[in-house]
Amino acid sequence: MNFLDVVRTRRMIRNFTDEPVADAVVERIVEAGQHAPSAGFSQGVVYVVVTDEATRKAIGEIAGEDEGYVASGFDPFISRAPVQIVICTSEKVYHDRYNEPDKKLEGEEEIDWPIPYWHTDAGASLMLVLLAAVNEGLGTAFVGVMEPKRLRELLGIPDDYLPIGVTMIGHPAPDTKSGSLKRGRRSLDDVLHRERW
Repeated sequence: MNFLDVVRTRRMIRNFTDEPVADAVVERIVEAGQHAPSAGFSQGVVYVVVTDEATRKAIGEIAGEDEGYVASGFDPFISRAPVQIVICTSEKVYHDRYNEPDKKLEGEEEIDWPIPYWHTDAGASLMLVLLAAVNEGLGTAFVGVMEPKRLRELLGIPDDYLPIGVTMIGHPAPDTKSGSLKRGRRSLDDVLHRERW
């Protein structure tokens, strides 16, 4: 698929069939996510792939699927997706990396991190995962995590990794689109500034 077609085709799918996704496809998708930019090549983003039905349902519960989405008229798309990819990032990995000799001379302080690049890198990786899945002919969605501690406990994620959200991947089924789409996409003139704001 042409890259711009992949970008324009990508949207949050809120329903999936029960058709499985092959392990090799999932691995290609995650590998694409690994090619995201990484500050200092820290590579602090990791992925937990979940296909077990009971675990997917537990993740849906943690994500507030019933009271948030299903109660609003959506299908149970979080638990129904045959593949969930939990994207995690570690602030510690970035601090460790930026205390290595090629990033910090002896006696210097670590950089101030005015922007937490562990989150930036996780977002870049997330987008590549979404686009790679669309390129494979699949549908995708993403939900944030309001209770990361519960998700950590469920999946055995170490304390120094923060799950930023859950990406759902599968074969799309007819779904209810978000009412937010009625707003339409802002025009390029609204978002593009040249030289100065």
